[in-house]
Amino acid sequence: MYKAPQHFTPIHSGQSISARPSTPPPSRYPLPATPSMPARCSPITVLRLALGLFVGTAVVMPQFYQSALDYTYARLLSSPIYRSSTFETFWTAIVYAIVEGCYIYQFLHNPQLRLANSRDGSKCNKPIPRLRWPKDRVREGLTYITPLLLMDLTMIKKFGGVTVRDMATSGNYDPSTVSMRGNFLAPTLHHFTLNSPLQTQRALPALPPTSRQIVLQLATSIFIYDAVFFLFHLALHKLPYVSRIHSIHHKHGEINPQVTNQLDVGERLGLVLLANFSLNIIKSHVLTRTLFIPMFVWLLVDIHSGMNQPWGYDKILPHGWAAGSRRHAAHHQHGQRYYEPFFNWWDTAYEWVTRKQLREDRSPNEGQDVHYHVQ
Repeated sequence: MYKAPQHFTPIHSGQSISARPSTPPPSRYPLPATPSMPARCSPITVLRLALGLFVGTAVVMPQFYQSALDYTYARLLSSPIYRSSTFETFWTAIVYAIVEGCYIYQFLHNPQLRLANSRDGSKCNKPIPRLRWPKDRVREGLTYITPLLLMDLTMIKKFGGVTVRDMATSGNYDPSTVSMRGNFLAPTLHHFTLNSPLQTQRALPALPPTSRQIVLQLATSIFIYDAVFFLFHLALHKLPYVSRIHSIHHKHGEINPQVTNQLDVGERLGLVLLANFSLNIIKSHVLTRTLFIPMFVWLLVDIHSGMNQPWGYDKILPHGWAAGSRRHAAHHQHGQRYYEPFFNWWDTAYEWVTRKQLREDRSPNEGQDVHYHVQ
């Protein structure tokens, strides 16, 4: 008589089909286990990988981008606008207007991103602070542009890759009678004559930079600016006279993108000169400077945005590197910490020195046994 295999359950008379076990028995030859799907990468991780790949290839394989750089720079060299001495001033103003406008739109239409609405972990819906319309900021724009245009039209532009002869010629000097090699950082006035009353052109390098040069110069200039502005900013808070000048920057309610340019004329000019110093000290290529401006403006507006942006640069960089908008908002609220604009390293070192000095000041006199607790 035929016997059913043991792993089948026979159906007896009067038993319905539904009485069969709902779970099939294990197979004698089980299929290989399906590998579990990896967890999805977060968008910020994908962005990090993409930026890392782009920067890495730009440094390691500069020839991959050279044809695009050659074409772009050739087009820029042929433009009289790009050769104008006032190009960087107007380029900065245009970039700032675009970046600030984008952040203001985000600020107005995304209340959940505002730091004021999520402070101390409690959600609220605070009213939007009063913002100035573009028509009310014409004076602010002129105040920013005027001193920069004055320098543009009276001083010789000096860029890496430009010969001293070309610099002197652009400044209406006889190249055989002037030398600017030893004073690359020092300003040189234009040689004013009736035939050349103003510095209207700038001498540009004949060759474009490599992608490696651009990446390294951008990174180095940002790091230098971050360090020198930390010292400048610390002085603005600690020195009595200049602290009154800097107080204009802190006169606001809720911090918002428009606070970025809420500066005294002297402080704004100092900020621009420090950025120029950070570029000139490493003799940056003019194309590096052109790319530095949108990156620099974006970082400045981002830390003053008053928003916890999911795509902020502090989310892109490794944890603990960047200051970000939260840290800078805390600085504007209290004014006693976080003087570094973009990163954290100099603030950390300054606070370590300050705590060490505080412990030394509190140290007991010789021969006394005094105990205290430092939080």
